[in-house]
Amino acid sequence: MVQRIRLRYTKRGRLRFTSHRDFQRAFERALRRAEVPMAYSAGFTPHPKVSYANAAPTGTASEAEYLEIQLAEAREPALLRTLLDDSLPDGLDVVDAVEAHTSSFADRLQASVWEMRLDGVDVADAERAVAAFLAADAVEVQRRTKNGMRTFDARGAVCRLEALDAPADRPGNGACAILRLVVRHATPAVRPDDVLSGLRAVADLAPPVPAAVTRLAQGLLDEESGTVTDPLAPDRDAAPAAAPTAAGPGAA
Repeated sequence: MVQRIRLRYTKRGRLRFTSHRDFQRAFERALRRAEVPMAYSAGFTPHPKVSYANAAPTGTASEAEYLEIQLAEAREPALLRTLLDDSLPDGLDVVDAVEAHTSSFADRLQASVWEMRLDGVDVADAERAVAAFLAADAVEVQRRTKNGMRTFDARGAVCRLEALDAPADRPGNGACAILRLVVRHATPAVRPDDVLSGLRAVADLAPPVPAAVTRLAQGLLDEESGTVTDPLAPDRDAAPAAAPTAAGPGAA
């Protein structure tokens, strides 16, 4: 391994329906098109060394998905970002790249900031449901998993939850509430649809159409403020300073 690059990418528009497996295939094609000098695993069928971290569920949009690639030759992260972005379809956009200078990147993905658009829901009704959810000690919900139905607490993982008015410039004139929530990454994982199930359970909040869900950020969680910080910042901070250039009449 010569170099590790950490990338942030998005899933927007219709590409939010891309499954994680489909994204993996698209990204590996982009690596080949961009002629990225990848490091490969050993064995009978070598694979490019790509580590994916905490992918969003299929059907949800995201502004903050992350992965790490290992290179056999060093490359400038900004140029690599541009080449990969140009090689992916619109909607799957590589928006940031840094060279890895720290370890345990996955451990920094402690929480996510989610936004849910609830068309057909009045903000006052959403506020009442949020208040009931936050006042509960626990909110049990059920989700079908590959091992059958599982019951778990959706309340414990929610650090912040608030209801907001929809933007004034949004399309349409009907009622619409926006939920903004910070959810701690836990086991089992609590997803936005689990929180919606919890709101239905405690306050009978049932949007007439499926919620439009977007992950706005994920990273380190500040427990005191309930905010989520950029997980790539430690790598930027740890990057060695550029060598000073010679200047002035005494320069060689």
